[in-house]
Amino acid sequence: MTGVVALTGSFTAPQIDWAHLSPILIVLGAGVVGVLVEAFVPRTARRAVQLALALAATAGAVVAVAALWSGVRDSGGTVVLGGSVLIDGPGLIIQGIVAAMTLLALLVVADRTETREDAFAPAASAVPGSDYEEQTRRLGLVQTEVYPLILFAAGGMMIFPAAGDLLTMFVALEVLSLPLYLLSGLARRRRLLSQEAAMKYFLLGAFASAIFLFGVALLYGFAGSVRLDAIAAATTTTLGMDGLLLAGIAMVLVGLLFKIGAVPFHSWTPDVYQGAPTPITGFMAACTKAAAFGALLRVVYVIVPALRWDLLPALWAIVIITMAVGSVVALVQTDVKRILAYSAIAHTGFILTGVVALDQSGITAVMFYLIAYSLATIGAFAVITLVREVGPDGEVLGEATHLSQWAGLGKRSPWLAAAFALFLLSFAGIPLTAGFIAKFTAFSAAVAGGATALAVVGVVASAVSLFFYVRIIVLMFFTDASDPGEHGAAVVTVVRSEGFTAVAIAVAAAATLVLGVFPSGTLDLMSQAARFIP
Repeated sequence: MTGVVALTGSFTAPQIDWAHLSPILIVLGAGVVGVLVEAFVPRTARRAVQLALALAATAGAVVAVAALWSGVRDSGGTVVLGGSVLIDGPGLIIQGIVAAMTLLALLVVADRTETREDAFAPAASAVPGSDYEEQTRRLGLVQTEVYPLILFAAGGMMIFPAAGDLLTMFVALEVLSLPLYLLSGLARRRRLLSQEAAMKYFLLGAFASAIFLFGVALLYGFAGSVRLDAIAAATTTTLGMDGLLLAGIAMVLVGLLFKIGAVPFHSWTPDVYQGAPTPITGFMAACTKAAAFGALLRVVYVIVPALRWDLLPALWAIVIITMAVGSVVALVQTDVKRILAYSAIAHTGFILTGVVALDQSGITAVMFYLIAYSLATIGAFAVITLVREVGPDGEVLGEATHLSQWAGLGKRSPWLAAAFALFLLSFAGIPLTAGFIAKFTAFSAAVAGGATALAVVGVVASAVSLFFYVRIIVLMFFTDASDPGEHGAAVVTVVRSEGFTAVAIAVAAAATLVLGVFPSGTLDLMSQAARFIP
């Protein structure tokens, strides 16, 4: 009994800095409230309440990040929850990117076409093609559960780059992944393709998570701790256990490389991008990549420097093959969403050049690249949601994603085609777009870090990728659309909607131009933030 009392008396409750957790708490708290909304708010008012709550929460998180910025900049960061969460410059900036891009993506998610339908199946549990599914469609049921699911995913994404230990990082990984597995299978049309994509994503994601967790166990066996700073310190003091260290860090990196879609851990990317509801594809492509790169930056810049001669050859090989596979395989794709999927893989390689630079300028470059890429990605997928096939009876069907169906879009909807062309040019890294500044800073960081060869490969891969971006632009503006019925051509139209998607496209396009023409302010901000808590 005395021993129990002594043990109980030795426990000291941690002091929790709630203010520095406010961006995360706002988003996750809104997700919990969203679940209650599903239970208690009448069905007719549920969509409006969920949308208002989600937009308010993400906007509030952006404001909270801005309020914390000056203090974090001056102090260098704050250790929260005994080191489980680290609110420093990179962590806070990535949280702001995730919150802002989630806000933008929610506009696309919420939009409904002139037929009053959104992108999501009216009943996720309905068997595709069944009478029950047809009945739910006729009744006009709406899946408003997507809003709290998105908020939970965004909350996990905001914890992920700020995690100070590997167990917190694993919990964040699962919190962000599980809602995405569900959301990927909720497409209103092409239900079997959507469900297949969700199943592939879930199974491969489960394997990647298991590998990550196995790596955490090995690193704990090596260092006696799961905290990143303790593992980094152990790399210089612990002898005779290099096998545990290298195997553990390799497995942890595999889990993170899977989430960013690096080759050879990329096989889920094209199928999930194509099968998921298009608004979710945009959200996932932008926000998951930002969060995962934030976590990868922290692991690489805290632990890997002591192991650079052991790990850099493998990381270099992954960077080169990722850029090559993404750029080359995209050339032969005929589906617009799959083209953007392989484009995303190529961009993963470009961003990784800044990561493996192991130089402070690399942190700056990665954060700026994530902003530029996220804006163009959400904008591009938002455009895709508006280009639809039309059935024989005039019914608006799913997205027209075959490349041939985009011929002549510039004549039917010049402003929409111009916006899509702008996003493609930003992906290609053409001057006066944010993508050019992003690639320039990433490759410059690689040169500064002694990885000039990676920068050269990146430039060559960018030149190759320019072909399939320009091909789409030529198709939209300089190719006449096929007549309906000719060679199986379907009728294609640009649908009218409530306008949320148009707002998202306009904001993304304007920001892409502003960051391309006036990047210095944002780059200075990224440079000030490019310091991890030691």
